[in-house]
Amino acid sequence: MSRQVYRDVAAIITDIEGTTSSVSFVFDTLFPYARRHLPAFLAANDHKPEVAEQLRAVAEAAGRELTTAEAGELLIQWIDEDRKVTPLKTLQGMVWSQGYQSGELKGHVYPDVPNRLRQWFEEGRQLYVYSSGSIQAQRLIFGHSNHGDLTPLFRGYFDTTTGPKREVESYRRIAEATGLAAARCLFLSDIEQELDAAHEAGMQTCWLVRDQQPADKAAHPQVNSFEGIVI
Repeated sequence: MSRQVYRDVAAIITDIEGTTSSVSFVFDTLFPYARRHLPAFLAANDHKPEVAEQLRAVAEAAGRELTTAEAGELLIQWIDEDRKVTPLKTLQGMVWSQGYQSGELKGHVYPDVPNRLRQWFEEGRQLYVYSSGSIQAQRLIFGHSNHGDLTPLFRGYFDTTTGPKREVESYRRIAEATGLAAARCLFLSDIEQELDAAHEAGMQTCWLVRDQQPADKAAHPQVNSFEGIVI
């Protein structure tokens, strides 16, 4: 696939799943790990303020009072349904943190990603992450990656607390947070609807087509690796 050339880019905002990292790592490694360990984690930590706060948010989303065990059952249901619910993402991040710290988990990052990130960083470009996973989970996958600690390269992180990834206003908020005009921001993702929203907000876009066939007459420039992005 041909390279795509971008101009006047001062900030790069990247998705994770399917963009910097394999979707299969999330679904085949991270989600099953959280599913296995979440009930025991909640039982052992529900007295801690940060965990209790998220359990209250789960109950609020459910519309009723829940015991810790009931909340755990609902959270596992949400994992199975791949729900983008903020308390679930936050609690998953807490469980994954234990896994990364113990060495049971190692974050997957495609081999073409680290060198490009370092190049852009050295060129003085601002690097950000925007993912449906919690900010904690984002820091973990890059902080304990199979290519070492990449977190020093990033200036900031955005998750669902900023807004849904398919809504235009979310990207307007991100552009505002960077302090740059949206036109100077480049958003990288493997999801067309996210790219549509970013484009409508005024950002430049790049569609990462790693494990799927390129789309015909795509509305966004397409590459199959970070090496195809030229700034």
